[in-house]
Amino acid sequence: MGGENVQIEKSNNNSSSSSSPSASGPPPTCFSHFWSSALRAKTLTAPSVRTNDGEGLLRRLGLFELVLIGVGASVGAGIFVVTGTVARDAGPGVTISFLLAGAASVLNALCYAELASRFPAVVGGAYLYAYTAFNELTAFLVFAQLMLDYHIGAASIARSLASYVVSILELFPFFKENIPSWIGHGGEEFLGGTLSINILAPILLALLTIVLCWGVGESSVLNSCMTVVKVIIVIVVIFAGAFEVDVSNWSPFAPNGFKEILTGATVVFFAYVGFDAVANSAEESKKPQRDLPIGILGSLLICAALYVGVSLVLTGMVPYKFLDEDAPLSDAFASRGLKYVSVLISFGAVAGLTTTLLVGLYVQSRLYLGLGRDGLLPSIFAKVHPKRHTPVHSQVWVGIVAGILAGLFNVRVLSHILSVGTLTGYSVVSACVIALRWKDRTSRNDSSRLTSAWRQGVICLIIIACCGFGAGLFYRINASYILLIVAVVIAVLASAMLCLRHGYSDPPGFSCPGVPLLPAVSIFFNLFLFAQLHYEAWWRFVILSFISIGLYAFYGQYHADPSSDTIVYHRVAVAEAQ
Repeated sequence: MGGENVQIEKSNNNSSSSSSPSASGPPPTCFSHFWSSALRAKTLTAPSVRTNDGEGLLRRLGLFELVLIGVGASVGAGIFVVTGTVARDAGPGVTISFLLAGAASVLNALCYAELASRFPAVVGGAYLYAYTAFNELTAFLVFAQLMLDYHIGAASIARSLASYVVSILELFPFFKENIPSWIGHGGEEFLGGTLSINILAPILLALLTIVLCWGVGESSVLNSCMTVVKVIIVIVVIFAGAFEVDVSNWSPFAPNGFKEILTGATVVFFAYVGFDAVANSAEESKKPQRDLPIGILGSLLICAALYVGVSLVLTGMVPYKFLDEDAPLSDAFASRGLKYVSVLISFGAVAGLTTTLLVGLYVQSRLYLGLGRDGLLPSIFAKVHPKRHTPVHSQVWVGIVAGILAGLFNVRVLSHILSVGTLTGYSVVSACVIALRWKDRTSRNDSSRLTSAWRQGVICLIIIACCGFGAGLFYRINASYILLIVAVVIAVLASAMLCLRHGYSDPPGFSCPGVPLLPAVSIFFNLFLFAQLHYEAWWRFVILSFISIGLYAFYGQYHADPSSDTIVYHRVAVAEAQ
């Protein structure tokens, strides 16, 4: 793959609307133009030998760096805070919660791995996959939902990181009780709490933004170092705590029953993120077809092992009823007289939050870069620095947005509307695996049959998604199990239709096993978890979807350029790639 470049064309090739009106036909109406634009899809074309150095990102990430990007994006506040919160309800069974969530995450990871292997050369992640498998509007909606999660999440993590940094500084007598709240501890509230001033969080965001603008190699080194430190600290915590475990604390293992364990799984599921971060590193990966699937699955397995180990140690050291919800690990070791481990945990939290924030900012800029290239956002987001090979404008914009949110608002109050974008993106990625495998999609022998099969398949996918949400809702409101069983049965029938009515080809590179059943199960479970979110999260999904459609109608449909010749992506030389 060294020395060659990849072209990507956007074409109006959606199976249900691929032709444009002829010159002699009536002029298109606003609605017809919107509809034809919304149904455009992106098509990958054969590689070209053209070179266009300076317009693309530089391939400098190897397998080790990709794995650390996935671990860095996943292991953060969850392992230091969420573990104790869930254990208060699930007891020692929180270990099973992490295992169940890990198993569900494997389904999503396998889907991500296939698509990352199928599209090895470009940024975009879930947005790119939706653009290729479905259409332009779906891709833009996925981007909007993901981006709100990333923006709010980055601001929230920055505030938590600032608080931990201040806690470490206060270990020194000079700083103890001399740092005002408006610098880092929470924030100084004004206007009845509407504004919450925090100075340190935007400063930390600015420093990380500078590192990311400087170059992917430099930011990768920082992420790798911090992630290695974080993992080592977590391993030390596990081994140190293992000698303090009292096995009697593990009995009863599930004090509140299996339902609390399952509910806990829906909470800790969000600790397994990072697939999209690895997928969005595609354009900067040296050997994407080989390394991306391994990076996605490898980082997931490492995170699962760390989570299970911490859960066992934590619930074995302290009875689950007495776990601290804010800092369970530090409190557990302090109660055992191991204060030096508590200090080590604080350093681990700083490292963990730093890498999570760094990778989050990195992913956001690459998504903006992809939409800028496609014309769905202003072209300034598509510019790449000719020497640094980083999307400086996109990166600075991401840093500014996160800095404003972190510096002026207590974004933690918005935490209950998070994870909508994650679950939406995961569900769409699973559907993309099925759609791109349909043999009928590439067949042009019978267009009427193609359109009919495509529509039937999409209807089946929608039915599975609705059944997953319905089953989750029935479970949430403690409805009759008969309704839950009915939802599952309908989803099974829709999955059977996908098996019987469509053929599935073998993709190049990594192949997700069990298509279409495994992606269908993934969609069902993702929407099951979606139903467990706060009601305000549902409203956020609906309102943001309408806003996104409005933005696309007023800007995206007119500026997206499906007839552009090519977008060229830089590849490293053979010697550098090997």
